[in-house]
Amino acid sequence: MAEYKLAVTTGSMKYAGTMDHIYATLIGTEGQSERTELDKIGFDFLTDSTRTYTIKPKSSLGNLLLLQLEKDPFLFLPENQWFCSKIVVTAPEGELLFPCYRWISRGELVELRGGKGSKKSFEDVHPMLIEHREKDIMTRKNLYKWVGICAACLHNSFVYIMQKMSLNSYFGFTFCRPALLFKLSFYMYIFKVILVISNLKPKSVLAYQRMVKNSVSSLSEYVAEHWKDDDFFGYQFLNGTNPTGIKKCSKLPSNFPVTDEMVKPFLAAGCSLKKEIKKGNIFICDNKIMDKIPTRMYGEEPLQMPASMCLLYLNPENKLMPIAIQLNQQPSEQNPIFLPSDSEPDWLLAKIFVKSAHALEFESVDHLLGTHFMAEIFTVAALRNFHPVHPLYKLLIPHFEYTLHINTLSRINLFGPEGILNNSTLGYEGTKELVRRGFAQITYSSLCLPDNIAARGLESIPNYYYRDDGLKLWNIINSYMNKMMEHFYPSDADVSKDAELQGWIQEVFTHGFLGNKHSGIPSDFTNVKDLVKFLTMVIFTVTAQHAALNNGQFDYLAWVLNGSLLLRKPPPTTKGQSILETILETAPNIGETVKFATLFLILSEKYSDMVLLGAYPDERFDGPEPKQIIQEFQAELSCLSEAIQTRNAELEIPYTYLNPTQIENSITI
Repeated sequence: MAEYKLAVTTGSMKYAGTMDHIYATLIGTEGQSERTELDKIGFDFLTDSTRTYTIKPKSSLGNLLLLQLEKDPFLFLPENQWFCSKIVVTAPEGELLFPCYRWISRGELVELRGGKGSKKSFEDVHPMLIEHREKDIMTRKNLYKWVGICAACLHNSFVYIMQKMSLNSYFGFTFCRPALLFKLSFYMYIFKVILVISNLKPKSVLAYQRMVKNSVSSLSEYVAEHWKDDDFFGYQFLNGTNPTGIKKCSKLPSNFPVTDEMVKPFLAAGCSLKKEIKKGNIFICDNKIMDKIPTRMYGEEPLQMPASMCLLYLNPENKLMPIAIQLNQQPSEQNPIFLPSDSEPDWLLAKIFVKSAHALEFESVDHLLGTHFMAEIFTVAALRNFHPVHPLYKLLIPHFEYTLHINTLSRINLFGPEGILNNSTLGYEGTKELVRRGFAQITYSSLCLPDNIAARGLESIPNYYYRDDGLKLWNIINSYMNKMMEHFYPSDADVSKDAELQGWIQEVFTHGFLGNKHSGIPSDFTNVKDLVKFLTMVIFTVTAQHAALNNGQFDYLAWVLNGSLLLRKPPPTTKGQSILETILETAPNIGETVKFATLFLILSEKYSDMVLLGAYPDERFDGPEPKQIIQEFQAELSCLSEAIQTRNAELEIPYTYLNPTQIENSITI
């Protein structure tokens, strides 16, 4: 009689265990075992535990192919799902790993593939495995369905139909970061208490400053102290919440008639605007995406969001300084060019409108669309096309964990008609339009950091820590992908004939990017090199890029005047009419400020269960080569982290967002 020992591991997360009956069936090339209950004396399947069970079929099953799991009720207890991490089977032929890493409900028949290594579809030869693989892919395509071309839809599903089994089974029992909802209500309460105790009223800038100083971020205090400084204003375009919003100005736009006479006092002695443009020292932030964008009503009047333009100068001290601002795209007498030599209220108000447009574009286009929605495209296409034994499924799925969950919650609580961001200048309809415009501008090159930096002409601008750290991370991830793909795809022919890989990229192109060839997104892969670059972009987007755009929101935006999502008054049309009171009337009121600050605090929070970039708690690869490659990846990330910490120790404003110890392995918040 053959004997098979099953070491069954239950997950370590809360509620992973179960009291229900668990049954297993082994299927091999020479037969299958009886349906056997996994039961021993004492409690089985406790959270974060491994217990070993024995199955004794009458004869050898040959080479093991599949392991079936079923879960039946225990007495009259209510349903409690079970998270099975993995099962290691010790058979007469050797030890086999059966990765699971999913929740299992009553009545489900879960079939797990075992065996050494990972297999692409064309590498399966046994008829039973081929049939199982095709059946699994079909099941996935029925669970995750593209719902048409709805790229800018925020409230309804963006790319998929969420079904209970599709999210719960493959990703989690319920998505709730530890204490997330508690923290949301707790921080809202704390902010309100601060306001009540301090009896804050928006009569002076000190009211806002006192609120920020009661916060938890030392950098937010720095922002509150320095937000009016021109050099700090310029610095944020390089290392603030949105470090991708400026480009080198090789030619002054015709609709931005800045003259030498206007800006000469702010340039180095003997310099002219033309000369500085030629030297590559002039940069521009052009918020033309806001031109004629819909806004919401505020009381009985519509709000206004001008499509501002800001010219910046890299001075001899290597500081990026604003030297001219025009608040609308079309020059006119009612659209003056504001200068640092204008009155302090005029210049501050102009900068406030620039930063507001910048913040709105960052939140909706760069952050939401450029990371969350891009990740969703890659995730849904992967779930529909890759079998769990495919090497790219094993490689990518840890970087997609909880992304669909957080996007679903975001559509309701943040970007939906009743969400917090409905309180912004644009409101719900304006935000949708902004996302639609942003989607039309996204290209493959814009998602690839080296190409993006080069296209904006920022290869050599000093003190650009986002670029410096980001390019190092890009290269580390690229090296990691290159080693992995060389291992799994020895030749370009292996790439071309991988049907699941081709199905994935075809759906990314067709459904995610609407078949737009001008986007540059590939519709197929013919060689390993192109595959490596695309995978590098995917992993960089859902890890490093999201961290760079997400983690500093409270640091820089809690101080409402530094980048407000709402401005209550229209932009100035003449100079000399603004006073300090004008600025305070333009900024959000206290209640609106509390809502935004609470949002930024929640989004910037570090959670105890976060999985860092390069950490893979789930054992999906069982071969020595992939494990060694992962270890090398982790070592390179550790070295980069040490280098960043050493550099930051010398900086007045440390740039921490791309330190690998601050980057999460997937988009979960």
